[in-house]
Amino acid sequence: MKKVVLAYSGGLDTSCCIQWLKDKGFDVICFSANLGSEFSPDDLKKRAKASGASKIYIKDLRNEFAQDYILPSLKAGAVYEGKYLLSTSLGRPLIAKHLIEVAKNEHAEYVAHGCTGKGNDQVRFEITTAILAPAIKTVAPLRQWELYSREEEIEYAKINHIPIKTSKEKVYSIDKNIWGVSVEGGALEDLSREPLENSYYFVKPLNKTPNKETSVEIEFKEGAPVRLGGRNLDFLGIIEKLNALGALCGIGRTDNIEDRVVGIKSREIYEAPAAWILHAAHRELESLTIDRETLFYKELVAQKYSQLIYQGFWFTPLKNALDAFVNVTQKPVNGLIRLKLYKGNIVISGRKSARSLYKKEFATYGKGDTFDRTLAEGFIKLLAMPYMK
Repeated sequence: MKKVVLAYSGGLDTSCCIQWLKDKGFDVICFSANLGSEFSPDDLKKRAKASGASKIYIKDLRNEFAQDYILPSLKAGAVYEGKYLLSTSLGRPLIAKHLIEVAKNEHAEYVAHGCTGKGNDQVRFEITTAILAPAIKTVAPLRQWELYSREEEIEYAKINHIPIKTSKEKVYSIDKNIWGVSVEGGALEDLSREPLENSYYFVKPLNKTPNKETSVEIEFKEGAPVRLGGRNLDFLGIIEKLNALGALCGIGRTDNIEDRVVGIKSREIYEAPAAWILHAAHRELESLTIDRETLFYKELVAQKYSQLIYQGFWFTPLKNALDAFVNVTQKPVNGLIRLKLYKGNIVISGRKSARSLYKKEFATYGKGDTFDRTLAEGFIKLLAMPYMK
């Protein structure tokens, strides 16, 4: 039999893919990457076997995900279209890399995924495969099979006794990892309606959050978070603690209309409390420690960087070149940021850095002012000179 290694999440799509691939004559081997999934490893093993897989590999990639994928994105300041911190997008090149490794280990000529024909993830998986292993072929069941809706997939699963957790009352597509949760489909496709409360996964609604502020203190070294509340923690530990804290305070919900790679607009719900807290703190420290021209140019780089991640171009020369630029900019980004979390808001309450470019003696309007105000007149004339007639 032909061997295929399926990127298996345990959700509706990939569960149905196992049966469909078997019907097409494939020996189906599953690969699941634990990036902070909603399913436990034991649950995934049971579900994959019950769905007909001959074997399943499960790897805990949370630390690699945090250090090698999330952290570069945080340092770059990557936010897609101003609202999406790229949780799902960042996970795909990592999953694809390990999927290819399993395929090579199993001497499989094929890999497969459960991405839809109108989604972004098909692009991310297949571009990564094309770059890292061009000889391996990709099978995409959702682009080929006769099922045209999630309701039809649910019926297919029932007929074939495939274990699923999705119901016709809640037909959302959910992807969860340590950097955030993305939700799409179902009732969210009606743009005239506010998202139902069951559209969200773990961030508290504002009316159920504490009525007092929660203080947070984050310390950075060369752009990387290293301490939380005065305690040394690895990056993964910081993310996990801020996710719990932020979710309790209603931080990190976004309701997005975004531009997909394939050219259509879609509505996505995201929850990313730790991501938004760290992004806000990191950005604030950069404003204190990076010079004006570099900071301005880095904004342009951040936009392109986020686009590359979103479109699946992680393993590309341009991405590597932008990383080199970003890493140089992060050398002075050392210091401490204090924040207050309150009912969905992130408020900066303190800044401290030995690399601060803020000089009180220049900025003050009180005693101790050393700024030479007589220089301003000539400075303004020089700025205006090209436009004077």
